Amino acid sequence: MSAAGHGGTPAILVMAKPPRPGTVKTRLHPLLGPQRCAELQAELIRHTMELTVAHTPRTYLAYAPGDGEDAISTAVPAGVRWLLQRGEDLGQRLAAAVTDAFTDGAGSLLVIGTDAPTLTDDHLSAAFTTLDTHDVALGPALDGGYYLIGLRVPHTSIFALDPDVWSTDRVLAATRALAHGEGLSVRLLPPLRDLDTPEDATALLTDPALPPPIAALLKPAERP
Repeated sequence: MSAAGHGGTPAILVMAKPPRPGTVKTRLHPLLGPQRCAELQAELIRHTMELTVAHTPRTYLAYAPGDGEDAISTAVPAGVRWLLQRGEDLGQRLAAAVTDAFTDGAGSLLVIGTDAPTLTDDHLSAAFTTLDTHDVALGPALDGGYYLIGLRVPHTSIFALDPDVWSTDRVLAATRALAHGEGLSVRLLPPLRDLDTPEDATALLTDPALPPPIAALLKPAERP
């Protein structure tokens, strides 16, 4: 069954937090400070949306509510479909956004965040191809989470992890276990590094795949 053969258009859903100083990239504060972390978040959103819109005409942005909508809108190209995140924890927010996207006519759906700056068009193509033969595509992050999850249909039960698991290195393993428990076929994609900590920043700055605008923001600001 082809990725476009589920009664809808292949689509990508991006989950993002508005770039408000003090609320995003907090583990990078010691390196960059709150304001520069907000600038980094805005650039990560801009880069991710540019990548996804170039890959598929049906792109969704599910944004966290708050006072940062104006800031996030400047980083989002025209034609993106906006969704408001709902739910008490990340699992509930993912399930709600995925349900909204499929209800709106999405076919095979890739769900990504904005934390994997070396994600490329080839990774997205590989994920959609995986969904030709598997129920779930998972892109492992090096920290034990995942940078991408792809679904042929809205199997939202695989987001029902214990809320305490979402902030740990057990996310990928727990998600795979839930999927297998549901009888779903899962295939892993190549792993990528998320950008969350100063150690991640150091490692990514040596990666030639890191986009230059993001690299520029990762270098600590000069102190007077």
